[in-house]
Amino acid sequence: MTPQKDWTGNSRSTHAVLGARHYAQNERENNDYYATEPKAAHLLMEVEQFSPMIWECACGEGHLAKEFEKAGYHVYATDLIDRGYGYQQDFLKCEAPPVAGFDIITNPPYSKAQEFVEHALDISSDGCKVAMFLKIQFLEGKARRDLFEKYPPKTVYVSSSRLRCAMNGDFEKYAKSTAICYAWYVWVKGYTGDTVIKWIN
Repeated sequence: MTPQKDWTGNSRSTHAVLGARHYAQNERENNDYYATEPKAAHLLMEVEQFSPMIWECACGEGHLAKEFEKAGYHVYATDLIDRGYGYQQDFLKCEAPPVAGFDIITNPPYSKAQEFVEHALDISSDGCKVAMFLKIQFLEGKARRDLFEKYPPKTVYVSSSRLRCAMNGDFEKYAKSTAICYAWYVWVKGYTGDTVIKWIN
């Protein structure tokens, strides 16, 4: 297959395979890998527009990133663990986006969700968007209240119907609907107004 040009215009694919490293199932679970149903990307794109350049910073096997690419976005895909898609990179140690102007969209490891949100907003330029796919329970808690007071989401899109996240990307094993409610939380760096909650799906 001929490699596609990535966002820098060179011959490396934005979803280049980075090696043949393999991880046991329990190790992947330890790294909080729950792949997102691709439908979630389409629901977000129906209600939000983004910069032509997107950083998917917890890309897993590319379930979200591939859908954004199909829609015409230039996607820079990274993950802490090499799962055969994107570049291997620790997002929480990155001091800046690859280039200015990236919007950041991902389903972060839930155990580090707040860290991902705070770091994404800290390194983003004013006006850039940060969209995180999170449980509705992310709205709870004193620590996150402090986060929301500092960085209020502009919009929270609650999925009325259930969307699936599959452990280790195994959607066949986790084909049944889940009881967990998810939402897209969308921040705009510099926004200080009230958060609007909308329903999708």
